[in-house]
Amino acid sequence: MSEERVGVYVCHCGHNIAGAVDVEHVSEWAAGLPNVVVSKDYKFMCSSLGQELVEEDIREQGLTRVVVAACSPHMHEPTFRAACQRAGLNPYLFEMANIREHASWVHQHSVEDATEKAKATIAGAVARVVELEPLEPFIAEIKEPTLVVGGGIAGINAALEIANAGHPVYMVEREPSIGGHMAQLDKTFPTLDCSACILTPKMFDVGNHPNITLWTYSEVEQVDGYIGNFTVRVRKKARQINTELCTGCGDCWSRCPAKVVDEVFEAGLGYRTAVYRPFPQAVPKYPVIDRENCIYYQKGTCKACEKFCPTGAIDFDEEDEIAVINVGNIVLATGYKTFDPRVLPQYGYGRLANVFTSMEFERMVNASGPTDGKIVLRDGITQPENVAIVHCIGSRDKNTNPHCSAICCMAALKFSHLVKEKTGAEVYEFYIDMRTAYKDYEEFYNRILEEGTHMIRGRVAEVTDAARLPGEEGKLIVQAEDTLIGVQRRIPVDMVILMVGMEPQADSIDVSHRFGIGCSTAGFFTERHPKLDPAATMSDGVFIAGTCQGPKDIPTTVAQGAAAAARVLTLIGKGEVEIEPIRAYINEERCSGCRVCNTMCPYGAIDWIEDLGVSRVNPALCKGCGTCVASCPSQVIDGQHFTFDALMAQIEGVLWDTRGNGGKVTYLESVPVAGK
Repeated sequence: MSEERVGVYVCHCGHNIAGAVDVEHVSEWAAGLPNVVVSKDYKFMCSSLGQELVEEDIREQGLTRVVVAACSPHMHEPTFRAACQRAGLNPYLFEMANIREHASWVHQHSVEDATEKAKATIAGAVARVVELEPLEPFIAEIKEPTLVVGGGIAGINAALEIANAGHPVYMVEREPSIGGHMAQLDKTFPTLDCSACILTPKMFDVGNHPNITLWTYSEVEQVDGYIGNFTVRVRKKARQINTELCTGCGDCWSRCPAKVVDEVFEAGLGYRTAVYRPFPQAVPKYPVIDRENCIYYQKGTCKACEKFCPTGAIDFDEEDEIAVINVGNIVLATGYKTFDPRVLPQYGYGRLANVFTSMEFERMVNASGPTDGKIVLRDGITQPENVAIVHCIGSRDKNTNPHCSAICCMAALKFSHLVKEKTGAEVYEFYIDMRTAYKDYEEFYNRILEEGTHMIRGRVAEVTDAARLPGEEGKLIVQAEDTLIGVQRRIPVDMVILMVGMEPQADSIDVSHRFGIGCSTAGFFTERHPKLDPAATMSDGVFIAGTCQGPKDIPTTVAQGAAAAARVLTLIGKGEVEIEPIRAYINEERCSGCRVCNTMCPYGAIDWIEDLGVSRVNPALCKGCGTCVASCPSQVIDGQHFTFDALMAQIEGVLWDTRGNGGKVTYLESVPVAGK
């Protein structure tokens, strides 16, 4: 048995742990574990006093290993590593036992079970920590340029914050123009100021900033490297327009005879030509030729745009361009997509003409939209006299998306105001719960009530055009239970607006794999910590901002864009960063050269050394995931900090008889392991 001196510290975590675990008993029991020379409990170990307790014992008791039994290591492992380091102990000789999520929270109704589970977890941690070896972090230089992926308001704000600080930024946007969903909006709640008036100056700043290289109509195809030194491959799709010659005059699209429905910017309500600029304020100002709908690419004739272009900017032979850039940090701000209500046929969308989505209505009320801001039915002429606004379409529903989409209640209230302002129609809002949580939102709700909107609390069961009662002819019938008065309501209206929820982008999982980050079960990108680190991800140097992380309104999106930029600027200012040294290592003398690990590594971190006939780990690219360790048929790959000996010691520790015999801990009979 090793002669290491281990200190064990058990946290009460208020009542989070102590409410289910007998912390004092666990601390006394842990004092009898092999190698343990100090065992204490404290109310809040993460506090300054708790950390000082660890530091003092390291110095005074000569501790060589430390175990803290508390919450998730995702939250406070760095905290206690830093405490060990301040006291002169290598921070990687520390182990954290999670007795909150793994014991207290899963055994709320049995103090005995929670206590025994905590003891087993601590026993495993003590056995493991003895086998740990000191490690030293890698030092990586931070390259100054930053990549921002996504040109909505989150990406725009992040890019401008970094660029205004004097650092170069590459912005990549898949659409022909930046602006995102905010560019489609008419007014923003609760102040009802013009969305374009807020957004377009920032779009202009991005397009003309000396520190920002803007690539629209482009996509990131590959990302390699690590924090401080990412190599990114970007495909700049061919616009078929020479942007050095184009002036954005509009002669090409005004002469183009090919008309198609604009499913993107106009949400299917308007039309565009095959050569088009998404909207008048687009940045950059250059159009794009839609090859799928262009007559020349389909039939080999036409070329009207080329004939009428005064500068000769049309280039039918232009091909995609590949750009490879090196950046130090990445900000993902890829946004969201709206829920497709066709999957809920009871609401009639796609079947009943005058059922609209919320984004369609946004374009309708926009002064630059397809109806010039007029609220009309599908015939393009008739104004509605009665309008129903249905909340939570695709949100708060276990059959579609269980999450709340955050902005729909306020957007619905905004629509109510705009309908009354432009038409004077009667408005009925069908809601489950009214959520107006932020600054001035409740006041806006009260304003809408004063304007006379009819609020009906209840989920809509069906929207139909089947008239049964007098006055329902030619109307849409909205059926719902009014839960406030306990009756079924049947409301005839001319127009129904479905408040469709926010969903992750369709390719969010592919994008997460490309950038080495995680996704939630819904598909939104996963933050490092939901409270303490909402802008960072588990991949160092990759940050997230805006609705790619989850539903949120514009102010919160802007704030998170600035937060991601602040994190990037901190790293750029430091110039270098320490990289976690927990990496895989291949014993090349025993490597058989089978190359299984080369194919299994998700980060491409294992090189094949042809001359030696062996594989070798690139520690700069390795993330320490352990895939290669588990897959090696020769068992010649070890994971630093997660060695075979350390893991087996932890397993044996967890299997100890925690109830003991006569107060002493005894080993259960262990199972022999092949090769050991």
